[in-house]
Amino acid sequence: MAGFDEIYGQPQIVEHFKNALSTGKISHAYIIEGERSSGKEFIARVFAQALECEAGGIDPCNECHSCRQANAGSHPDIIKVTHEKPQNIGVDDIRAGINDNILIKPYSGDWKIYIINEAEKMSIQAQNALLKTLEEPPEYAVILLLTSNLDVMLQTIISRCVVLHMKPVPDDMIKGYLMRELHIPDYKADVCTAFAQGNLGKAKALAVSEEFDNIKTEAVNLLRYIREMEITEIVTAINKIKDYKIDINDYLDILSVWYRDVLLFKATNDANHLIFKDEIQYIKKVANQSAYEGIEIILEALDKAKARLRANVSFEMTMELLLLTIKEN
Repeated sequence: MAGFDEIYGQPQIVEHFKNALSTGKISHAYIIEGERSSGKEFIARVFAQALECEAGGIDPCNECHSCRQANAGSHPDIIKVTHEKPQNIGVDDIRAGINDNILIKPYSGDWKIYIINEAEKMSIQAQNALLKTLEEPPEYAVILLLTSNLDVMLQTIISRCVVLHMKPVPDDMIKGYLMRELHIPDYKADVCTAFAQGNLGKAKALAVSEEFDNIKTEAVNLLRYIREMEITEIVTAINKIKDYKIDINDYLDILSVWYRDVLLFKATNDANHLIFKDEIQYIKKVANQSAYEGIEIILEALDKAKARLRANVSFEMTMELLLLTIKEN
């Protein structure tokens, strides 16, 4: 079941699409920009389903034949453009997925809708092939480009699209969703919300991830005892981190949030606003042992580690430098 009321924290996008549907002023091309897993594809699906809905309202009715097909992922006029290479959308993908069949009129609805996820993966040649279609699209065609990086899109593509930017979802809305819809307990909802940083899809994934729970526990154990650890133990910890099945940035975020809690407790002596409330015994101990300058050095080191890893600096070297900085401060 899909509907605009299930899109959380994006009122400006919902309003834009509802206005387009109520006035009949539908653009031939849209770009929805937002973080990975932030819900771009769901928004595109709701809009596509509403366009094709036989009831003709602003919201999809979820009952007509068209809506049932859309919900089942089998609507013949809502087309997901796929690509053979995971890292790249090539010119052949655009030709086969869009250009070669866009002139064929819709099978059952009034519109023929194409959804291109990860549009930032389109090569320059693929974007140029798409541009030819965007310059003279059939009146029934709507193309939805979903991207996490607008900067790699050709300006000529951008200029022919309505660009809609997703906003971070407020923390209270994310926490409420996790507790209400996924029945996540209060403390765990706080932790997942903090790590999601406004990304509802990421919060949902973390909330149901046993792997994340286990890694969070191991990361916190490392921080509890790192001052007493020998270099060989730190090297062993680094090798273990390398094998984790989560994004290394998520791991570094666990460390960052823990030390922000240390800094907050040192400044306020109040545990009520901590993310890791159940770690208060250790957070208090580290806060008492550390100077403000030392905690700031650790937080800066965590940011530098992320930058180094983005620049493809050696994982082992980056993590060893980081953990030694944490140990010494």
